[in-house]
Amino acid sequence: MKFPQLKIGNLIPRYPIIQGGMAIRVSTAPLAAAVANAGGIGIIAATGMSVAELKNEIRQARRLTKGIIGINIMFAVRQFATLVHEAIDEKIDLIITGAGFSRDIFKWGADAGVPIVSIVSSSKLAKIAEKSGASAVVAEGAEAGGHLGTDRSIFEILPEIVANVKLPVIAAGGIIDGSGIARVMRMGASGVQMATRFVLSLECAVSDAFKQMYLKAHPEDVMIIRSPVGMPGRALRNPFVSDVMGGCPAPIQGCELCLKDCSREYCIIQALENARLGMIDKGVVFAGKNVSQIKDILPVQRIFDNLITQYEAEPD
Repeated sequence: MKFPQLKIGNLIPRYPIIQGGMAIRVSTAPLAAAVANAGGIGIIAATGMSVAELKNEIRQARRLTKGIIGINIMFAVRQFATLVHEAIDEKIDLIITGAGFSRDIFKWGADAGVPIVSIVSSSKLAKIAEKSGASAVVAEGAEAGGHLGTDRSIFEILPEIVANVKLPVIAAGGIIDGSGIARVMRMGASGVQMATRFVLSLECAVSDAFKQMYLKAHPEDVMIIRSPVGMPGRALRNPFVSDVMGGCPAPIQGCELCLKDCSREYCIIQALENARLGMIDKGVVFAGKNVSQIKDILPVQRIFDNLITQYEAEPD
């Protein structure tokens, strides 16, 4: 089976594979650059970063690769506009945005010649994104890790979205291998976004404890939790998550008002940062539904090699 060509604005990666933007500081310059060097689109997760930190990450990625680099940012963050403009000033190649919908970002992107990609979970929102000026949409199903915009499978929503927009549709949610890529391509996807598979890469800047939790995960460990951003999230079971589900989360200390709207049930930013740093029992470890099927930590190039071999072995 041959890969289709993915075109987002004037950007054409060698392979139609986008590495998902995972906050907080899971998707940083080394991972994004490695994916870009392998022929995909590397993404830096801007959510939770300061303006100076984002600038440094983009510049570091540029030193490491001549490939395509983008950012992912949640509309829910208070510094959304500032971070978007900083990325544009740094000549980022594209911007992926979700967790809310900004109409302004399409004008900012058009003025700067930067393609804007909207994360959507319905054909209705996909059509709104297309009309607003999106260059592509990421159709994200309920199998995804992190914050979720739907409880419907990618295999339900993908055909509906493909049928209702003329934009490239990038499938996301639970895709971990070449067989999964082939399945969504047969359904009309122009590309895929994969996040969980790239956490288990040598270049991903999370703690070893975080990666080991992925490797040891069983299907029953993957669960849906409440998030203070007002959306459900898919995470791995641990003491912190059990406390959240039991109604006894850790109290917030020193709130920085980083989100536009927050229930303040607990600090999701701190919980994600704790997990990244290795304080697993005091944090939230987001993961896709199929994380338990991944059994190795590999360099990004090896992951790409495997994905390509598996995909090309699939029948047309």
